[in-house]
Amino acid sequence: MGQNTKIAIVTGAGSGIGRVVAIALHNDGWSVVLAGRREKQLIETAKACKLERTLVIPTNITDPKSVQHLFHQTIKIFGRLDLLFNNAGIGAPAKPLEELTLDEWQRVIDTNLTGTFLCTREAFKIMKHQDPKGGRIINNGSISAHVPRPSLCTLYGQQACGKRVNQVYILGWPRIQYRLRTN
Repeated sequence: MGQNTKIAIVTGAGSGIGRVVAIALHNDGWSVVLAGRREKQLIETAKACKLERTLVIPTNITDPKSVQHLFHQTIKIFGRLDLLFNNAGIGAPAKPLEELTLDEWQRVIDTNLTGTFLCTREAFKIMKHQDPKGGRIINNGSISAHVPRPSLCTLYGQQACGKRVNQVYILGWPRIQYRLRTN
């Protein structure tokens, strides 16, 4: 790994936007840690990157120990973290609020909100103490944060809350001192 190599973690890297972002970062010269629940799909993403400058780490972002393992392995292998792309997420069934079960609601909140928090917290711990300090955290979300859609109250609630939490991250940390940026 060259001194100018940037290191990224992409959650939800096994498919969709996460896969596309991971491949794009790789093609731009980044080393990419591929995180997600489905190892087989993560390996497919790594193959699309010619198995170069990639690290596959199956991760359940709702589990604090799994998230800690992800970040520990990243530092152990690469020594730093320059970008966290929080992309992992799930949706609830499209149905009226009164038919949504607490378990369905909780699965979405645990994955999309708590999982993002757990990953962001670990990234902050690393980014504020590495040399040089800093990094970027991008929380990918849905248009549902701005435009609620019928029968998708769980997704809207989580997306809107996630957008506000991201703004609190910005206010709660001395960004200039630690050179941390969130989107």
